[in-house]
Amino acid sequence: MPTPERAGRRRGITALLGALTVLALSGCASGELRGDASTGWLPPAVTEDGDRVTNLWIGAWITLIGVGLLVIGLIVWCVVAYRRRKDDTQLPVQLRYNIPIEILYTVVPMLMVVVFFYYTARDEAALIDTSQEPDVTVNVVGKQWSWDFNYLEDDVHEVGTQAILTGEPGAEETIPTLYLPVGERVEFVLTARDVIHSFWVPAFLHKMDMIPGRVNRFQVVPTQEGQFKGKCAELCGAYHSQMLFNVNVVSREEYEAHMADLRAAGQTGLLNNTLNREQLMEGQTVTDEGN
Repeated sequence: MPTPERAGRRRGITALLGALTVLALSGCASGELRGDASTGWLPPAVTEDGDRVTNLWIGAWITLIGVGLLVIGLIVWCVVAYRRRKDDTQLPVQLRYNIPIEILYTVVPMLMVVVFFYYTARDEAALIDTSQEPDVTVNVVGKQWSWDFNYLEDDVHEVGTQAILTGEPGAEETIPTLYLPVGERVEFVLTARDVIHSFWVPAFLHKMDMIPGRVNRFQVVPTQEGQFKGKCAELCGAYHSQMLFNVNVVSREEYEAHMADLRAAGQTGLLNNTLNREQLMEGQTVTDEGN
């Protein structure tokens, strides 16, 4: 049977290995996902509302770290100030309730929860506000295990297929790509064909679930051109990890050129949200009235 000292060392080694594992895994993020201290190690924001998320995240961490340091300091002070002296032979004086302290550690946490709730509710309301008129509306449809994109104003669509991840060059060509114009307000209309999915572009610092039979919406204004990664953030089946897509934020001219390419390829009309995977493979589409 192991001695207490050996058991303590074993627990310490286990905790150290666990911490090193978490640290190693946290360093596996791709370049676009790896922020720095100025963003609280979140991805750098590329939308108008991204700074709102970053500021809430950093503010929460500053508050929590401050509370943690205060608690640790009080614990250390109590350990030192009230430690047992060599000449102590009796139990310390047993006191009744300290009413001011009781009130303090009840009221302060309640105030903290109220403040966190206020700022979270304020920012959440702004992030899901769809009262403004969008410049572009895209119906993003989640399916096992890819994405379809209906560009409503241009009456064209794109059918996605499951990513083929072999580790060989060319995998990007199997991933559907969503095109967005920079500096314009985009509204995402999120639906699902089969099970619950979640539309997530990490660089947008925003994601939202896609639930069968329900329509969810949110808006963004991309502020930076470039290519960004997207994925499903809700476990949706065997190939959930291969449910990937790209987002190309481009100029208005490039956006219109891509819409023209979709028309030239015969991808006109909008995909019906009731289509299943077999029907999609046959290329069946409908107009706005049937979508």
